[in-house]
Amino acid sequence: MTFACFCDGGQTTGRCGAGSKRKEAAPIVGAVAVAFLCLVILTSFLACRYGLLPFKSKNKPGTRIESFLQKNESIHPKRYTYADVKRMTKSFAVKLGQGGFGAVYKGSLHDGRQVAVKMLKDTQGDGEEFMNEVASISRTSHVNVVTLLGFCLQGSKRALIYEYMPNGSLERYAFTGDMNSENLLTWERLFDIAIGTARGLEYLHRGCNTRIVHFDIKPHNILLDQDFCPKISDFGLAKLCLNKESAISIVGARGTIGYIAPEVYSKQFGTISSKSDVYSYGMMVLEMVGARDRNTSADSDHSSQYFPQWLYEHLDDYCVGASEINGETTELVRKMIVVGLWCIQVIPTDRPTMTRVVEMLEGSTSNLELPPRVLLS
Repeated sequence: MTFACFCDGGQTTGRCGAGSKRKEAAPIVGAVAVAFLCLVILTSFLACRYGLLPFKSKNKPGTRIESFLQKNESIHPKRYTYADVKRMTKSFAVKLGQGGFGAVYKGSLHDGRQVAVKMLKDTQGDGEEFMNEVASISRTSHVNVVTLLGFCLQGSKRALIYEYMPNGSLERYAFTGDMNSENLLTWERLFDIAIGTARGLEYLHRGCNTRIVHFDIKPHNILLDQDFCPKISDFGLAKLCLNKESAISIVGARGTIGYIAPEVYSKQFGTISSKSDVYSYGMMVLEMVGARDRNTSADSDHSSQYFPQWLYEHLDDYCVGASEINGETTELVRKMIVVGLWCIQVIPTDRPTMTRVVEMLEGSTSNLELPPRVLLS
């Protein structure tokens, strides 16, 4: 439709006057629209720049971690700068180990205490591992759980500072593969490590204010102090739970192959709970037994058979042979094997709690029965 303006002798019709007003208002409306658009763009830029938008915060894990630290300020340990970390490690002069998480370096605090500094290399993640470590270990205080002394969060630099364990990890001693190695541990010391680790797990599951499921129990994560006292470490995969909770919800399998409980892979085996740690513990204990045997026996007739099943079928002979006909040592070896077999039952409800595990290890072998054979596979 065409709108026309009729003018006659200097007089203007009403329609012509309306058109003139629109022409006068057009520049004003345009200016307002441009100003509004600029304001929207500026607001969006500032929101993105300072992490105020939800989608942007996902790309800035440091913002999420800082928020977490502020909410838990009364719990977490001392915070250090990256310059502090470089000073305490003498610019990372002594490396203690390397793993998928990053590297661990030896250092010392200003008061002379030796420490182990774990530098996390995954700076692209959402900070879950870092927050798990700080949140879980900061809530603990137990002789069989490693102590977190401090942390560093500065830009992309993340570090966790632990008490120093001079004897390294259990893996270093129990799985050398060298029968003449001075690192070979006696059955008595292995048993003490097994029961100490069990007490640490019992504490995590029942003793601290917030129940903690570790999800990565294995020899590499059991550290040994100067007296070979075991301390559970590496809580990057841990899950914090309310004490009243039994089942745990996680996304995807977590842990180390060979130690992961069946229910973590598939719900058909049962619900995920603290019993998942029990399974990992049992596999670790049986591996300790098998590694000790491989380090001392040149001949082995069970290399081609599933070792837990072989132990079940040859328990008495193995215990006597491993302990060199020493009655007291035979009892220790038998306890470790029977407890380990109970812990790796396929169905979670058939496994003992860590409280029961400690009771079995501390008690007599006379009342220690083997689990049902049919569940071993």
